[in-house]
Amino acid sequence: MKLVVQEFLTLDGVSQGPGSPDEDTSDGFTRGGWFVPYVDGEFMEIAEDWLGRADGLLFGRRTYENFARDWPTMTDHPFAPIMNGLPKYVATQSLAEADWSPTTILAGNIAAEVDALKQQPGRELQIHGSARLAQSLLAAGLVDELRLAIAPVVVGRGRRLFPDGGTPAGLHLISQRTTAGGLSVHVFETAGMPAYGVYGG
Repeated sequence: MKLVVQEFLTLDGVSQGPGSPDEDTSDGFTRGGWFVPYVDGEFMEIAEDWLGRADGLLFGRRTYENFARDWPTMTDHPFAPIMNGLPKYVATQSLAEADWSPTTILAGNIAAEVDALKQQPGRELQIHGSARLAQSLLAAGLVDELRLAIAPVVVGRGRRLFPDGGTPAGLHLISQRTTAGGLSVHVFETAGMPAYGVYGG
């Protein structure tokens, strides 16, 4: 399977709490819900297409617990049958059991276990959110594709997908699109280490 990271970002790179003010208030974050004003029918079609390619979902503990709380009750949402039915994997050293079936807990060497999942037949293993997990797997060279939906907003603080001191990564742009609601959607494939040069050289 191909490992794909799907993230919602602000223009200043924040990925924390896109869906509501109380989604993720860790570290005192009070500016959640910044993505919602820009979601329209066009983006929902894009998201539906992406989700339709998944044969498994991979989460960090925090995102998993939020999704496991919400998705089983969202029976009228068009994505609910897929989200609830797909095999799910959660990378955690602290979660002893998982109630959102079918879920497998990955508690050993996460990079090695994810690499083993990638060797299984299938289309895509998708990370939705879970920025810290995405960062670690990008650093380990396991991410094949990044799908970034960037909202035209600056929130000024919050957890970023690409923090200072992160591992460098080269990317190749596959596609880009702007929705009527103002989202800028970029799809990249990973391309090893970045290339550097001298302007005018």
